[in-house]
Amino acid sequence: MGGGMTANLARKGNECKVWNRSQNSRNLQMAIEAGCTNASSIKDAVSDADIIFTCLSEEKDLDQIILGADGIAEHAKKGAIIIDMATTGPACSKRIAASLASKGLRFLDAPVSGGDIGAREGTLTIMVGGEKEAFDKVLPYFQCMGKTVTHCGPHGAGQAVKLCNQILCAVNLVGVCEAFSLADEMQIDRQMIVDICGAGAAASWALSTLGPRIAKGDLAPGFRLGHMLKDLNLVKNASENLSLPGVDLSLSKFDDGIKAGADLEKSGTQSMILAYEK
Repeated sequence: MGGGMTANLARKGNECKVWNRSQNSRNLQMAIEAGCTNASSIKDAVSDADIIFTCLSEEKDLDQIILGADGIAEHAKKGAIIIDMATTGPACSKRIAASLASKGLRFLDAPVSGGDIGAREGTLTIMVGGEKEAFDKVLPYFQCMGKTVTHCGPHGAGQAVKLCNQILCAVNLVGVCEAFSLADEMQIDRQMIVDICGAGAAASWALSTLGPRIAKGDLAPGFRLGHMLKDLNLVKNASENLSLPGVDLSLSKFDDGIKAGADLEKSGTQSMILAYEK
């Protein structure tokens, strides 16, 4: 998703340097084609920047790229704002923020929702945690990438809202897959469910965006299955004192989908449908 987000920053007149661990990445090429400059190293990318965005996958990636040897914190200038747009959980964001503050750097956690389409079209929902002053400074850049941008509270608040978002995404997807399963049983075309039910009270992002992909048999990732499982496990870690049967059911159905052939890296979340197919 980082490629689409960075491309939108560049297309809207911002001077952007980019660095990616894989120089063969299609997303890196997308950003370069939109006008970004490909930096030779992390140091080259961040040393003169007031605002630094990262789009990583897991907590270990933040530790390596932001806090690790030869990482962002080592080369960023004092007062720079570092914004991570991955989903890593509130505890991670608070820890990263505290570590960066000790080095004279500011941090915002800004996970997103909207999938690959939202990243390309600049219509993401962006949930931000951190100091309001830093948020206000970065807001014009967030608005290049997202349609709905909200300051949710202190460090970790953006991550907290994103975890709630992931519960809704996963449980809504269960409903889509079960509706399609019943439609199959009654010999009703799946696309008809998308078109008719999506126009009424049953409408949801899962139905309107993932439903057509499922109807076509397209399981390619807009949002990778492995990322969703990572996020739902973050939900589990944050909700030890709660009963969340919808999350448990979603995890079970994703697991059944994997057993039926879904791939953590090559399949999107819509591959849950494999758990329901005979």
